[in-house]
Amino acid sequence: MRRAAHLAAALRRGADRWLFRVGKPEAAPIRLTQRRIYVLPTPAGLGFAAALAVMLLTSINYNLSLGYGLVFLLGGAATASIVHAFRNLLGLSLRPARCEPVFAGEAAGFRLLIDNPRPSRRPALRLRAHGQVGTFELGPATESTILLACPTTRRGRLHLGRSVIESTWPLGLIRAWSVFVPDADCIVHPAPEPAPPPLPDSGADGAGTSASTREGDDDFAGLRAHRSADSPRHVAWKALARGGPMLTKQYSAARGGELLLAWSALPVHLDDEQRLSRLTAWILRAEQDGRRYGLHIPNTRIAPDLGHDHRDRCLRALALFGSTAEDTERRP
Repeated sequence: MRRAAHLAAALRRGADRWLFRVGKPEAAPIRLTQRRIYVLPTPAGLGFAAALAVMLLTSINYNLSLGYGLVFLLGGAATASIVHAFRNLLGLSLRPARCEPVFAGEAAGFRLLIDNPRPSRRPALRLRAHGQVGTFELGPATESTILLACPTTRRGRLHLGRSVIESTWPLGLIRAWSVFVPDADCIVHPAPEPAPPPLPDSGADGAGTSASTREGDDDFAGLRAHRSADSPRHVAWKALARGGPMLTKQYSAARGGELLLAWSALPVHLDDEQRLSRLTAWILRAEQDGRRYGLHIPNTRIAPDLGHDHRDRCLRALALFGSTAEDTERRP
């Protein structure tokens, strides 16, 4: 099933490249010239054409002058609708706007700025991408912002990708459309763990001052009661073997209330996505509590700090953890 889906997607990409010359994201603005607009009959248009053919044959068979006139009148209206549908897209200019980061499971709000340079309105336009459809119209000589909410299912960078703008105005018999790939993406953060354990140094602060957890074995600071979220690497096995309670080695040093959210300090039974989800929840909790925090994950170390920009930087690092070269080369 998955192989068939991959094959269908590959065939579609090949058809896009061959028919519509769709490839890499295009630089803004994207202008819809006459060579980028395609026109074909809709299913209603095909039915209308078949009805006209039947009416024409009947008129010929019975030599009905009124039938001829009606067929030619309706045929002329259908032909005029081709021109109107085509002109409804001709000359539009599109630019992607900034897309705010979201958490996995939320809808990514892609915004496109569409400029209508013509002094007449453009009715009944539709924008499609990721299976979502937005309907709108443009006023004369105005630029409008069109929002398209696309669902997200996993962390990373979500590209808007292949998008279609189309119109069947005025009669619904002819569909005019254009395919384009705007250079627009959205950072999707990992979904925070619903019920995360307390922050790593919670409970170590018995005197009202917090302590920061440090990575490595050179800064042993003592033992504390074991918690289920603690890594087995930090369990004091010797003390447990002597019949004592289950304790956890604490590698911490007082440093002005700073936290260090370290990948290596997480329990070993968590997989990568669960670790990212827990770190995301801890970052949000630390921000809420006003605690300075740093982040250590493989290949990325962010020094302790606090604030909206720092939070976004940490969440972005988690969102792009393990990203491919294709994703990283397009970072703004």
